[in-house]
Amino acid sequence: MDTETDTISTLNTLQPYATALKELKSKRHLQLKTMRGFLERAGLTVDELDRLNIIHVTGTKGKGSTCAFTEQILRNYGFRTGFFSSPHLVQVTERIRINGQPIRKELFTKYFWQIYRRLEETKDAHGGTMPTYFGILTILAFHIFLQEKVDLAVIEVGIGGAYDNTNIIRRPWVCGISFLDIDHTDILGDTIKQIAWHKAGIYKPGVPAFTIRQPEDAMPVLEERAKEIGCPLWVCPQLEDYQAECGPLHLGLAGQHQRSNASLALQLSHTWLQMRGLPDNSFPCSTVNNGGMLQATAFSPSPVMVKGLADTEWPGRSQTLKHGAVTYFLDGAHTLHSIQACSEWFRETAAEHERNASGPVARVLLFNVTGERDAAAFLKLLVPCHFDFAVFCPCIAEVSTSSIQEKKFDMSVEEMLTRCWDNERIWRLHNHLDDNGDNPLLIEDRLPNLPEHRGDTLVFPCIFSALQWITQGRDSVLADQAKMTLPVKPSVMAKAAPLREASEIHVLITGSLYLVGGALKHLDTASSK
Repeated sequence: MDTETDTISTLNTLQPYATALKELKSKRHLQLKTMRGFLERAGLTVDELDRLNIIHVTGTKGKGSTCAFTEQILRNYGFRTGFFSSPHLVQVTERIRINGQPIRKELFTKYFWQIYRRLEETKDAHGGTMPTYFGILTILAFHIFLQEKVDLAVIEVGIGGAYDNTNIIRRPWVCGISFLDIDHTDILGDTIKQIAWHKAGIYKPGVPAFTIRQPEDAMPVLEERAKEIGCPLWVCPQLEDYQAECGPLHLGLAGQHQRSNASLALQLSHTWLQMRGLPDNSFPCSTVNNGGMLQATAFSPSPVMVKGLADTEWPGRSQTLKHGAVTYFLDGAHTLHSIQACSEWFRETAAEHERNASGPVARVLLFNVTGERDAAAFLKLLVPCHFDFAVFCPCIAEVSTSSIQEKKFDMSVEEMLTRCWDNERIWRLHNHLDDNGDNPLLIEDRLPNLPEHRGDTLVFPCIFSALQWITQGRDSVLADQAKMTLPVKPSVMAKAAPLREASEIHVLITGSLYLVGGALKHLDTASSK
């Protein structure tokens, strides 16, 4: 009998998606043809995907949040929804959701082996080829949504758009583009224009598409691609332009940057409902032309939409978890724009919490990055948060296990630790701390009622050991977990006196969704079951 462990082990034998895209850079135009071949070998056809009534969303930042808003709104209308996203935070089953919930493990296992065996049985006749990790999960999502008879499927692009595995979709009902930023430069290019070209690749002839307001260089590219493909393209209004009877719209996801995602979700769900033929007087069809670009009209959201925006949850993005005296602020930001948004969100939200604290509060940064991202630029944007400690660790949940659900990293543990030491050095330079840690913290009076302390920095071998040191036994959720941890030197324990004596500890965890996911594995134990 196939088990969950067998399924994960088999998944991990497949090539990581980003690696495949880099290797096939010169042949990327063949990517979708290859993906269609895999789809057919798995027993599906592109024609069948038309039955899924798909909403297709791309972007650099906010595409997952946009999908989450959209799915919640349409689920609130009573539709049976499918939602495919990436990456997962804790469990791979998070990527494929039915009615907002990750697919049950037994169903995931059953459907996975149905697909995998068909591909395995036909690989010899096709040169031994198999899909990538992301490729097989994309096929699996389509298979599950068809088998589970969803009314619609919200599909988040993996990387880019034009050559992304999800772009075998032939005719979605509506497409969306969230905020564009510099990311995956080795695959998509290092300019906004190049990235915009790839993202606009999800356009389809005659299929309505919506974008939020983009950086100046991106808009002409999006507009030109829309004309080439024959896709009507609208720009979303600002969220405050929508006239809700209940007053200002409340969002279930925190942060000012979520407002554009919510506007995009309103336009996507509104358009899908119109195409479904549902009569609703709150959905005017008119648009105005603004300098050659169609401007979508702000409408009056229905009570169902208003509730959908307020009910939306999307873990690991501007998420706050309070465990007694320790409050965690989790955001998987991993571009310059999103780190800036994260810094602003943390400063605002942490300040609100501090106003209600009974005494001094210690601020701690837990940070890491993956890939070729510019850690120095990220860390510079986080300096204004005035952390009392900065802690660095690899995106490894714990040292006592190697059960990583996806081959996420192309480097050894030693290389990851070296990068952490580099990040620590960069942080010290940004904060004008010498190599011996003798200089005081940038803000000397952060904890005025505590013993004199320094702007200390530390590197730990895994996420769990870092969290244990940061919380100093003050988080019962962590304290209850019987895990092997590395012994900590007395000098390192001595550094933690301010953490033990502070009224509260505020921890910002950012720089990587994988870091946030590893932290949630320990902080939200229900997500690991």
